[in-house]
Formats: sequence, C-alpha cells, structure tokens
Amino acid sequence: MTRPFPDGFEWGTATAAHQIEGGNWNNDWWAWEHTPGSGCVEPSGDACDSWHRWRDDVALVRDLGMDTYRFSIEWSRIEPEEGEWSRAAIDHYRRIGDALLEAGVRPVVTFHHFTSPRWFAAYGGWKDDGAADRFARFCERAARELAPVLHRACTLNEPNIVAMFGYVLGTFPPGGKDFADGQRAIQGFCDAHRKAVDAIRGAAPGVPVGLTLSMNEFHAVDGGDTMVEQIRSVMEDPFLDVTDGDDFFGVQSYSRLVVGPGGPTDPPADSLVLPMGYEYWPQALATTIRRAWDYTRRAVPILVTENGIGTGDDDLRVRYVETALGGVLDCLDDGVDVRGYTYWSLLDNFEWAHGYGPEFGLVAVDRATFARTPKPSARWYAEVAAANAL
Repeated sequence: MTRPFPDGFEWGTATAAHQIEGGNWNNDWWAWEHTPGSGCVEPSGDACDSWHRWRDDVALVRDLGMDTYRFSIEWSRIEPEEGEWSRAAIDHYRRIGDALLEAGVRPVVTFHHFTSPRWFAAYGGWKDDGAADRFARFCERAARELAPVLHRACTLNEPNIVAMFGYVLGTFPPGGKDFADGQRAIQGFCDAHRKAVDAIRGAAPGVPVGLTLSMNEFHAVDGGDTMVEQIRSVMEDPFLDVTDGDDFFGVQSYSRLVVGPGGPTDPPADSLVLPMGYEYWPQALATTIRRAWDYTRRAVPILVTENGIGTGDDDLRVRYVETALGGVLDCLDDGVDVRGYTYWSLLDNFEWAHGYGPEFGLVAVDRATFARTPKPSARWYAEVAAANAL
C-alpha cells in the first residue's frame, strides 16, 4: 500500500560546515581535536573539502530532487575576531544560497552548528553572561547579508548536546565537568535563541525562524520514570520552553535511551547497537515528534531537521529511514503538524569525536580524492521524495 505525504511536504538533506568544509582552524572544535586527551579519534583536517567543492554538493542535492538543503555557516570564518567581518566568507555562503535557488533547492541555514570562534570561547563560551548578545549580533548581520537566499533559519543546532557534552561530561569543548556550568550554558543558549530569533526576524523579515533540538525516546526500566523526568528537565524542557512564537521547531532524533533509577543503562542484550554506540531504534522519531508537539501545546509546527543512521550497511539505512518515515505518517494521520523531513546527512563526513568512522551519508566520500559517490539509499530516498509517498 502506498501512503502519501501531504501536498507541500518538504524533503531535504543536511550538512554542517565544520563536518564537511575542512580547514576550520579558528574555532573551538579544531582546538579540541588537537588537544591531547580530548578523546577525539582524529582531527577533521580537510573534511570533505566542501569549502572548495560546494558546487559538487549543490549538484548532488539537485540530482536527488530535494526541496531543501540544510547547511550551516561557520561563525569563525565570518567573524574571525570579535567585530571583524569577513566579506569574502559571507559572500561564499551567499553564493551557495544563490546556486541552490538556481538549482530549484531552497536553502535552510543554521547559524550555529556546534562550533564557536576561538575568541568567543576565550570569554567562557556559552556560560559567559555576554554570550547571547554576541551571538545575536552575529545573527543580525549574517541574516541581513543572506536574507535574499534564506528559506528558513535555524538559530542553534542541538544546544542541549553542546551544553551537556561540553560543560558537564567533558567530551565536547571546552571539556568542562561541572553541572553548574552546564546549567549556565543552558541558560546562555536559551537567551541566545530568543535574541537570535528577534535579530534574524529584524534583519530578514518574513523568513521562518526556529530552534533544533536533539531528542531521545526514553524507556524507563526498574523504576526509572523519575530519572527520565529529571533528564528531560535538563536536556529538553528548558529549550522547548523558549519556543513560544517560533515559526517551527526542529526535531532531531536517532534512537532511544534506556533509563534505570540511576540513569542511562545498557540497551537490551539482543539489541542492534550501531557504530556510535547507540541502539538501532527508528521508532524514536515518531515518539519525539509527538512529545515536542504536545509539549508546545500543538502551537509550533514540527520539522524533522535531522534523522538518519551511521552505518556501513546501506540496506539497513533504507530500512531505518523507511520505518522512521512510517512513524512520521502515523503522526500526520493523528493530526500532528509535521511540515517536512530532512535526512542526516548528505555526505559521509567528520562525526566529531568519532572521526570519520560513522557513515551517515547518502553519498560516500573518498578520503583521498574527495570523490562523491551516491549510494543505493540515495536513489531510494530520491524516489520517495519524488513520489511524496512511502
């Protein structure tokens, strides 16, 4: 049976600047990759060389028949020192937007995707009192320059991950392990989102603006329900609380988390565990969409801004996405306002501390030549998008 998506449902794929561009030496992540003991398995280096090969990426998105392409702009290139604006860098991103529009693809721009300039980090990063204002100033100027090519703007990508992994767990820069610092970073991110929404709306009137958040399906075991609520109260709820009046909310979901009374625990022994260490659980997408929709009192339209699987088994990729999209259709059938789906990622790219091992891409990238080769899953996904049906 064919199950159609609504007319106007948007299909897309995504990347992030640091993960594909290469040579982003002026941000906190480059510094972290080269810090002994950081836990990074390898540095990003040339990544996919997309700073130079972005036209190849635009052609890939066009050939897949995507409606949208979500990419991020690298703050440390555009504002390499505080108050110093790089005309060449912002023009680079403007050219990408123009080329996408010419190819019939609508640009979705993320203003912060994990990386911050070194000068910003030197202030204390997101726990510093001035962080939100610094970010809002960057958003205002970048949005004004890019307004003609903006289809949609995402202020922050998964700020909950940056706050927890960077300031509490010590696995992202700055490598902090202080819960109080994590709380300050969360507040900094929440303030930054609200100020960035106003800044982008003022500089690019009419462009929809929203936040993206990493969300898990939580499965409580052995009385872990209280712990689930405690985790949500830190990792999800503060960010959902600052979405009132936004034009959309970006759900980013990959798996579930099994939680006992002491916190996250191992998944069941018979589970399929993926290379990044989490469980194969495509059902999580529907669960997280429903939670976001209900939490925001059904007032903020939902976009799936990331969903995918890091695996070398391309048949498993198709099975994962097929199941996840079936869950999206179930949500739509129940009246949830889901406007689109974005697969992560277009390319096999630099997966942060995990390096180049996890393969999320619809397109393989040769690490020596940077040659792009679409996988069978890319053709399958393109057919789903063209039919607007599963």
